[in-house]
Amino acid sequence: MHDGGLHVEGVALTDVATRFGTPCYVYSRAALTMAYAAYRDALQAHGLAERSLICYAVKANSNLAILNLFAELGAGFDIVSGGELARVIAAGGDPGKIVFSGVGKSREEMRAALEAGIHCFNVESASELEHLSEVAGSVGRRAPVSLRVNPDVDPKTHPYISTGLKNAKFGVAFDEAFALYRRAATLPHIAVKGIDCHIGSQLLDPAPAAEAADKVLALVDRLAAAGIALEHIDLGGGMGIQYRTDEPAPAAAEYLAPMLSRLAGRREKLMFEPGRSLVGNAGLLLTRVEVLKPGEEKHFAVVDAAMNDLMRPALYDAWHDIARVGADTTAKGAATAETMSYEIVGPVCESGDFLGHDRLLALNEGDLLAILSAGAYGMAMASNYNSRPRPAEVMVDGSIVHLIRRREDVTQLFVLESTLPREG
Repeated sequence: MHDGGLHVEGVALTDVATRFGTPCYVYSRAALTMAYAAYRDALQAHGLAERSLICYAVKANSNLAILNLFAELGAGFDIVSGGELARVIAAGGDPGKIVFSGVGKSREEMRAALEAGIHCFNVESASELEHLSEVAGSVGRRAPVSLRVNPDVDPKTHPYISTGLKNAKFGVAFDEAFALYRRAATLPHIAVKGIDCHIGSQLLDPAPAAEAADKVLALVDRLAAAGIALEHIDLGGGMGIQYRTDEPAPAAAEYLAPMLSRLAGRREKLMFEPGRSLVGNAGLLLTRVEVLKPGEEKHFAVVDAAMNDLMRPALYDAWHDIARVGADTTAKGAATAETMSYEIVGPVCESGDFLGHDRLLALNEGDLLAILSAGAYGMAMASNYNSRPRPAEVMVDGSIVHLIRRREDVTQLFVLESTLPREG
């Protein structure tokens, strides 16, 4: 906040709204770069940077400009679909730095990834291993694989983003992994390369990740003793970010330290798959108050963003700090607004369409609000529910603003549809 209003780097958000309209996602190039550098510097401090690869989890935010920025910084990429594979390549990413995760890879996706020459498939079931072997054989290749091992460690996070427990759909059960590695080693079109583990997202305590690392390393050593030497160890991502001012998140160096201390002196290449921690706090959703609707029990501020633009509050009951960008001096009664508790809601026709509950704000109709920490799982999860065009996306670089995705037009929403032919 300076000069009476919120800024991203050297750009006033009021200027962004005037130029690009609302709702609009706004990202900071400097914040993205610093988040990546924090991982790189943590690895460097432990002497591990030269044999490590930071693979950005594309599902967090797949905008081409963001992917291109991370590619230029030297990142690899963690993908979960053929569409994400195509995006990374279109953005200039190196296919040789891509790991392909996900529980339901189709044969077409496997074939495309093999032809692109990706670094590794993170295999998540015995059936997938057999399918991948068949596909690789059909194109005359050996598929590089690691198994995503489920260590049954409680990450102490929201159940929807907890992926390492026994009841999760993800990964290979820890007790079954050794036998499946032995099976993989016998398949002529499979090349066993590594091991992968990802226990969940928005982790604020490094202890569960360190516990999972202990189990993974024990399995790596057991495999080596059986003659299956792995080339890389991938400990996934999941480091959380600060959403609430009273809930600080760890720095990358603090979060990674317990794992990196366990990896010192090992010969394997190290890999990590951060997503949210690279982009979450580097973006916000800019929105405008359309209607103030006072009531007997609750006061509503209806904004032009909605659950289709930012799904996390409706899906997870997730918290995002909401800040008033600055006074709208043209708004009626702009000088007389009093602080009140508002429900920040959108215009979508669902009772679950909210962006924040009980927020103390002094508002006028026409004011701008910033929904903070919206860089991860914001635009990536956006939809066209209620036939609403998705927002524009912009990247701030110092005092310059780049439009990195145009706002959709309503006619684009039904361009692939057709009406029925006339009878007769």
